[in-house]
Amino acid sequence: MASQALSLPNILTYARIAAVPLVVLCFFVEGRLHGSDAARWTALVIFVVASLTDWLDGYLARIWQQTSTIGRMLDPIADKLLVAAALLLLAADGTIAGWTIWAAIVILCREILVSGLREYLAELKVSVPVTRLAKWKTATQMVAIGFLLAGPAGDEVLPFVTKGGIVLLWAAAIITLYTGYDYFRAGLRHIDV
Repeated sequence: MASQALSLPNILTYARIAAVPLVVLCFFVEGRLHGSDAARWTALVIFVVASLTDWLDGYLARIWQQTSTIGRMLDPIADKLLVAAALLLLAADGTIAGWTIWAAIVILCREILVSGLREYLAELKVSVPVTRLAKWKTATQMVAIGFLLAGPAGDEVLPFVTKGGIVLLWAAAIITLYTGYDYFRAGLRHIDV
């Protein structure tokens, strides 16, 4: 049991969870919420590395046959923590504002609702597999958040980085609505009313 908990795929998942406060800390280095250029680039690097571990931990667990119960439990939690913290941070610093807040709300609500549905269905021994479209949603959302973390610092290097991130965030929100509906449609067959 201990060897499974300390397998490399699980260590990568733990690292992704540890990256969450580091991304947030980048914006609070000066003791207040401030996304300086250095803070944004540092947060972006941490976020990108953490996002890549999402793919790598699952890949390694499969090819090395090191899947574990703790890994299956913590992997989606780590993903949701990283996304939620980044979206809340970007809303707090004003990178995501106005109507775009609704895209972030859609993404966060879907993550919470699907997690609840999966937990309920797990008690019934029903598995709802991750669809290819849901994987595209995750990729789009991670790229959008990456662009938005770069934000104004990225705009100095390439114009429209922030606007590109907002467009991708809306694309992720639209895909999120569809995949959330898809999960609930599949799950409702197993819910007794």
